[in-house]
Formats: sequence, structure tokens, C-alpha cells
Amino acid sequence: MLKKTNRIQPPSPKKTQSPENFNQRIAHVFRHQSYVTFLTVCYSCHCNFRTLKKTKFGSCCCTLQERLFYPFLIISFVLSGIWLFLWIETSNEYNGFDWVFFIGTGQWIFWSIIFLSVAGIMAAYTSLLLLLGFLLIWEGIRLYLHWCHKILILLVILLCIFFMIVLRKFWNNRWLVAGLSLQVIAPYVHLCSVALMVILSWPLALYLTHLEREVRIRRHKMTRLEKKRLKRCNILTRLRGMQVAIGLPFLLILLCLYLMPLRIYSPCIQEKEDLGPKPFVFGHRGAPMLGPENTMMSFEKAVEHGANGLETDVYISYDAVPFLMHDYDLRRTTNIMEVLPDAAFMHPAFFNWSFLSTLNAGEWFVQPQRRPFFNMKRLSEEDKKRARSQSIPKLADLLKLAKKEKKFVIFDLNGPPPKHPFRNSFVRQVVKVILASQIEQQQIFWLPSHDMAYVKYMAPGFQHIGRTLSIENLTRENVSRINVDYKDILFSHKIRDYIKANIKINLYIINEPWLFSMAWCASINSVTTDNISLLSQINHPYFFMTPRFYMLLWLLTDIISAIFIFGIFYFYWQREAKRGQLFEIASIHTGSGSTNLSEAASRSSMNPSTRTKSPWSLDAFNPALTKNSKEYGVPSKKPAPITNSVTPLKPATRDIQPPAPSPSPRAPSYKATNKATLQTTVPAWQADKPTVPSTGALRPERRDPQEIARTSSSRDTYTTVQSIMYSPSSERL
Repeated sequence: MLKKTNRIQPPSPKKTQSPENFNQRIAHVFRHQSYVTFLTVCYSCHCNFRTLKKTKFGSCCCTLQERLFYPFLIISFVLSGIWLFLWIETSNEYNGFDWVFFIGTGQWIFWSIIFLSVAGIMAAYTSLLLLLGFLLIWEGIRLYLHWCHKILILLVILLCIFFMIVLRKFWNNRWLVAGLSLQVIAPYVHLCSVALMVILSWPLALYLTHLEREVRIRRHKMTRLEKKRLKRCNILTRLRGMQVAIGLPFLLILLCLYLMPLRIYSPCIQEKEDLGPKPFVFGHRGAPMLGPENTMMSFEKAVEHGANGLETDVYISYDAVPFLMHDYDLRRTTNIMEVLPDAAFMHPAFFNWSFLSTLNAGEWFVQPQRRPFFNMKRLSEEDKKRARSQSIPKLADLLKLAKKEKKFVIFDLNGPPPKHPFRNSFVRQVVKVILASQIEQQQIFWLPSHDMAYVKYMAPGFQHIGRTLSIENLTRENVSRINVDYKDILFSHKIRDYIKANIKINLYIINEPWLFSMAWCASINSVTTDNISLLSQINHPYFFMTPRFYMLLWLLTDIISAIFIFGIFYFYWQREAKRGQLFEIASIHTGSGSTNLSEAASRSSMNPSTRTKSPWSLDAFNPALTKNSKEYGVPSKKPAPITNSVTPLKPATRDIQPPAPSPSPRAPSYKATNKATLQTTVPAWQADKPTVPSTGALRPERRDPQEIARTSSSRDTYTTVQSIMYSPSSERL
């Protein structure tokens, strides 16, 4: 009975990588190096990839000097972001800001747009530096911010502080505008913030699991390397501290965002039944985005776009003619610099109407560099032609249009300067013109506070408009409407008191849709605007929602975001746990404290006594090494002869025993004896595959060049011996 033997397959040659895959791998490595080089060039102005310093996982990402400067980068990012947000939300005041600069410089320049661009560049620059630093940390590159960036960061901080100080001193109410915008968009800021936290949880969970893996690996090494226990413990403490320092603030911020709606107040969150009617719209100086301000073209455009009333500014000329003008001189809105440049800085009230009526009041409007609003629409050729023919109108012309279209009229009456002949009687001259126009007195919103007794006596039907006075004073003076700046009333709680006292409110100047929506939700009765074409198209307030809908949206957002964040952390943690189990199994298999099998193999190769030899080496065919026979899968006992014919291996010369002499060279006993001898020397070798007994069989290892040379030498030697054994000379022996 023949003993069955298992076959050991020789090591299959390693599949060579195709040229296409090899080229793809090279291209991938090149692209990655180019990407890292680009990041370092932008952040550190360092372009040599080979000289980049990398950080160990869990160690500090930069030097002490860089750590001391990094807070300045964060401060610059925060300040530039605040400045950008503040300037964007105060876009309602751009025209007034540019007008103030015109008064001081005499040049009409869009300084508001310039400041907005500077704020956007600073915010984008600091954000880009933060993003580059994060990407370099992710790639394991040590941070080194170039000194040029450091100087620019300090400059950004100084500019932001300077602008905020100036804004605080001269335009303090702009901070109120930013607060109003936060009231309106607070629910949407909450939703966007929660969504941002969900996005940030992905890289955060990945980084925390990497820290956990590093802790596990270092702890496992520490049990094997007792000499470095103290140092390893410090590293473990640092890694755990990093996990707490990163994960705890994230959880606290997320918890605050979940509870933020409890402290949110927005006038646009109310029941539909409590929403008042749409506020009336007064065209501020007509429609200054569609025609030259305080001209008949501008007022006619306002009427065409559905204005409920017309607002203007009134001066009285030197010959007692009330006319429409806003500025304290005629430079900006007329061509007086061409007609009479020496009198360009004179007060408009010192000119006779005969001269004022000859000035052109619309040519400036069609010039691109002097247009009053940056975002105004382009004029058609017909409108340009019409604008060029405009002149300064009289108050009587406006009253005639308002009477025809049945529109309300509200105006600021500017008193004449000293030494004017009608300085003390300008109110009576204006009342006389209004009464002479035969307009209904209810259409006049009387705003001036001079000579009130005469006005009430001569025109008892005028609707008197007050300022922000107490309710008692307004009731005593029989004032049923007030005209206030939106920044003074929307932030206070007086709106409800005025509404309860049946006092109507008119706000100025409202140009942005979100401000108009806020005034609508606050039950404001009317607004004065420059953007009549846009506000007249709004039929429902923006950002409006009912409390029940917002509560449902709040709960759904919190629940869904919590599920997503928990799922992300659970996914990465489970994957890391599986890797930890595989790591433990690999460590037990190798009997070593190394983190992978390659380290264990490298240490075993350093010790010759424990090195495992290849079953295809020359030593495996030496029958004298009986003590290592089990290592090569060779049985210690002589196996039974195999009946099938095989081609024997080619052992070395020292492994061949001299054959016994035989009387007949062709006797079969010699061949049987030779085969038996070879069977005890080497394993049986079949024609297709070698077979050896299964006891202690190992998987063949990769052969090195020295073994290949020895094996080929052994085969050559065996061929020579075999030729001698079967030659005629051997028969004679």
C-alpha cells in the first residue's frame, strides 16, 4: 500500500505589473506630490517636496513660534468675517455713505463697493490660509507660515480694528442693522449651522478614530518595550488629551445649536392671522433708481410702479418759489459747474427761480461714473433722452401730479439760511402754494414742526406727522402718525405701544427686501424707499413662517442631524474596532509586539537561529541534516517506494552515494537500487509537480538569486553524475 503524499506547488512567479497600471501609479504619485507642493508653495512659499518635514501622528504640527502666531490668524479670520457680514447687511445704507463722501471730497465714487471688496478680499484671504493649513495637517506636513503672510495677517487685523472704530464713532447705528438682520435670518442661520456641523463631523470622526488607533498601537508596543514605558505613557496622555480637546467642544457647540431656538426671537415667526396688511410705499424723491431724483420723470416713474405716495425735499427760492432739491448745493444734481462754477457752492435758496429753472437736472444721471446706485438697472435710450431734458421742478408741479394720480405727498421743508428774505415766513409761503393747488388736504402728510398753529388754522385737514415722541405728547398734539428711522424703532419694543395707541408708523429709508419684510411682519403702516420697482412686487414677506412650522422644522433638523452624526461616528468606530481585532490576531500569530507581520519577519531575519529556510533551497535536500528535516517537510522515516516512474531531481555531487558494483550493467537490480537510493535522498519528483509527505509542509517562499544559482549548479552536477553512471565505462566498473 503506497502512502499518499500531498503536493507542494512551487512558488508561482509574481505577476508583473502591466505598463498601463505602472504608468497610472506613477501619474497618481506625481499628482499627489504636485498637490502637496502646491499647498506648501501657497502656505509656506516652499517648493521642494523632498525637503518637506513631516509630523508623526499625534505629535504637534508646528514649532513653538508657529503655535504662538496661529491665534493671530484665527483673530484675523474672525474680524474679517465680522466686517464682511456687517458691510453686506448694511447695503441699505450704501447711497447715504457715498453721499457723505461726496460732501467731503466733491467726487462721486462708490466707496461702499470699494469697502465691500476690501472686506471680501480680507475674509477670503484669511479663510484660504486656514484651509491650506488644515489640508497640510491632513497630509502630515509641518506648518510653516511665510513671513509675508504673517505681515499681511497683522495688516488685516489693524485694518479691521480701524474700520470698526471709525464705524463705531460715525455710524454707530450700522451695528443695529446687523442685529436686525440676525433677527430675521436667525432661524435659517440655525438650520445652516446644524448642517455645517454634520459636514464637519465626517473629518472629525475620522481623525478621532485615527487617534484611537494610534493609542491602541502605542499601548500594545508599550507592553513589549518596558524600557520606554514612561515616554509612551506621556504620548498616550497627549493623544487622549487631543481627543478630548477636539471632541468636547464639538459636542458643546452642537448642544448649543440644538437649544438655540429656545432663545430666538424673530418678528417673521407668527401666526398668519396676526400678519398685517402690506405697508404703503412712498417713493423717496420719486424713483431715484429709474430717473433723476426730485424730477418729474422720477415721480412719474414712481407712480407707474405703484407707489402709494411721493416723498421729496423742499427749498424756497430767493423770490419765494418753493422748489424741489435735496443737497445743500447744486453740484451733484445739476450742471451748475458748467454754467456758473463760481456759484456752485452757494446755497440753493439764494438763487432766483428764473435762474434755477434754466439748469439741467438730468444730464448727470445718464453718466455711468455719476449714477447714484451701483445696482440700478440700465436705462433705455428713450429714458436717457427723457432724463437729459429734466429740470428742477416746483412744488406746484408735484402737487398737480399727486392730485391727478391721487397720491399722498410727504416732504421735508428745509428752512432758508440767514439773511434770506423769507427766513421767518417760508412755512406760510409753502402752505399758500399747497392751498392754491386745490389738492385734498388729507393727501398732505405735514412733517415740518414750524409755525404749527398757523398750519392747523389754515389747513386743518393736513395729516400731521410727528417724530419719536412719547405717546402722551403725540396724543396731546393730535398727531396720529410718526416718521422715524427704521434703526430707531425696529430694535425697540415701542412698536406695540404705538399700535395699541392707534398711532401709525412710517419708516425711512427701506431699500432691501428683508428690511421691508421685517417692517411688514412688525405691522408697520408705510415705508419710504428708493427701490420702488422691487418693493412694489413683493406680495408676501420674506422669511415668514408660523411657530408650529418652525417647531416642526427645528425638531426634524435636530433629530436627523443627530442620527447622521451618530451614524458617522458609529461607522468609523466600528471600522476601527474591526481593525483592532485584526491587529490583535496578527500580533498573536507572529508572537511579537510589532504592529504588522513585516516587522516580525524583519526581526526574525536578524536572528539566524530562528530564520525559517525555504523548502526549495539546497539545504532541504541534504539527508544528513536530520534535525531540521521537519522544517522542510521531509519525513524522518524512509517512505514506501512509489510505483509510478518519475524523473529524479538533480542533487549536488556530495549528495550522491557511489553505486554498488554489479556483474551486469543492464541488470534491473541496479536500477531499482539506484531509485531506492534516490528515494531516501530526495523527495519524489513527478513529471508535472513535486510531491512530498504532508508532515510539516510549509508554503514555499520566494527564491532569492543565490538559491537559484545553487539549484542550477546542483542540477548540472546531477546531470554529469548520471551520464557517468549510465556510460559504458560505468559498466566496466
